[in-house]
Amino acid sequence: MLLLPHVALAQAPAAPPAHAPGPQSAAARAAEARRAELDRAFEALRTAPDEGGAALVEARIRTLWAQAATPSTNLLLRRGVRNVETQLPAEALEDFDAAITLQPDFPDAWYLRAQAYARAGDTAAAARDLQEVLRLEPRHWAALMSLASLQEEAGNAMGALRSLEAALAINPRMPGGAERLKEQRRKAEGDTT
Repeated sequence: MLLLPHVALAQAPAAPPAHAPGPQSAAARAAEARRAELDRAFEALRTAPDEGGAALVEARIRTLWAQAATPSTNLLLRRGVRNVETQLPAEALEDFDAAITLQPDFPDAWYLRAQAYARAGDTAAAARDLQEVLRLEPRHWAALMSLASLQEEAGNAMGALRSLEAALAINPRMPGGAERLKEQRRKAEGDTT
């Protein structure tokens, strides 16, 4: 079962407009600083000593990701999440489609649309969107976990195992991750007890 993430859309300040003059605009400098902070945060996530520390770093990463969204994209994504939660998948897909049209380089727009597709039963479209998330942000552990779920549902135990391993390489302290990996390894490679 796929769950909507705790996306930090509402808390994140909007990205500055990208039309500032100069060789490197304020928006470009902010994006570069955000990327550098993301790199540090992902290293901290990988080396977090426990689940509590990892959860704090996860929250910071989600906030940094959300800061890259424009105000219009944020509005559409919040509306789409609300529509998913109220069991209106067609309306949610329209909102996520519009967000992707406005900001096609924003991974969480693709991720949220993948979740909506999965809830609507279109797993092929969900998988395509998850691949796009990973093209845009290869460290998106939630997309890897969602992809693993889709692969497992489709009977691709080895694919699910690879996706889980990749997610846990990024976020090794993910709650329940080690147990899920052990179970998936058993399914993919046979009972090794």
